[in-house]
Amino acid sequence: MNDIEKLKSTKKCRGCHLMGVDLSGANLNEADLREANLIGADLSEANLSGADLSGANLSGTDLSEADLRGANLNDAYLSVTKLSGAYLFRATLNGAKLTGADLREADLSNADLRKADLSEADLREADLSEADLSEANLVGADLRCADLRWADLYGANLHGANLSGANLVGADLSEADLTKANLTNADLRRTDLTETDLTDANLTGANLTNVYLG
Repeated sequence: MNDIEKLKSTKKCRGCHLMGVDLSGANLNEADLREANLIGADLSEANLSGADLSGANLSGTDLSEADLRGANLNDAYLSVTKLSGAYLFRATLNGAKLTGADLREADLSNADLRKADLSEADLREADLSEADLSEANLVGADLRCADLRWADLYGANLHGANLSGANLVGADLSEADLTKANLTNADLRRTDLTETDLTDANLTGANLTNVYLG
């Protein structure tokens, strides 16, 4: 039984080699894919809800519109991965590597992204409401018009990030690095900016009503 057959029949394929395979639309909910090699695989529109992909290598994989609700992606490699329109509600991505990933219009609401690397990621119009992004690396990330309401961005690095038009109502940005960030027309009402570094940030047109400065 090869790895693809094993995965489809048992949904247990820890450490399997699945580089470049076509699993688009596959039903892999609650599958065990820990430490699997899925580089360049096609998992678009696949059902991976509740799946364990911790430590898996998904670099360059197509996960557009995939269902990853509640999935475990802790320490997974997702560099330059396509996740546009993917559903990641309540997914855990602690320490995940998402550099340059395409997360446009993805649903990351309530997701756990603590210490995740999202540098240079495309998060335009993504839903990150109530997500935990504490100490995450968002250097140079594109967050234009993203929904970050009540998100936890404590200690996050947002140096040079583009947050123009983003909704940050109630977000915790305490001790975050927003140096040279673009916050034009962003909604920062009721955000916590205690000890936030806003050096050279562009706040033109931003709504700063009831901001908490500590």
